[in-house]
Amino acid sequence: MLFALWCTDKKDHLQVRMDTRPTHVEWLNSINAEGKLKMAGPTLNAEGKPMGSLVVIVADDADAAAALAAQDPYAKAGLFETVEIRPFNWVFNNPEA
Repeated sequence: MLFALWCTDKKDHLQVRMDTRPTHVEWLNSINAEGKLKMAGPTLNAEGKPMGSLVVIVADDADAAAALAAQDPYAKAGLFETVEIRPFNWVFNNPEA
């Protein structure tokens, strides 16, 4: 089952994002190698600067998705103001469809 993690950064935490990015990318690569990552990238503000993340993962259920989301180095660093976890149905442009 797919889940979308819609993460919104705390205000004025861009430096936390930049400092934590290398370990965040390592984590994304590790869950990708496990077949748990479908897509990911930053969401941007009006100035084109990162202000959150959208990560689509594979998990058995919402609890497993939340447990995986909690492992994100960005989450551990306290970057996110909110993290919404929603079931996701990838209909258009899904390379596996």
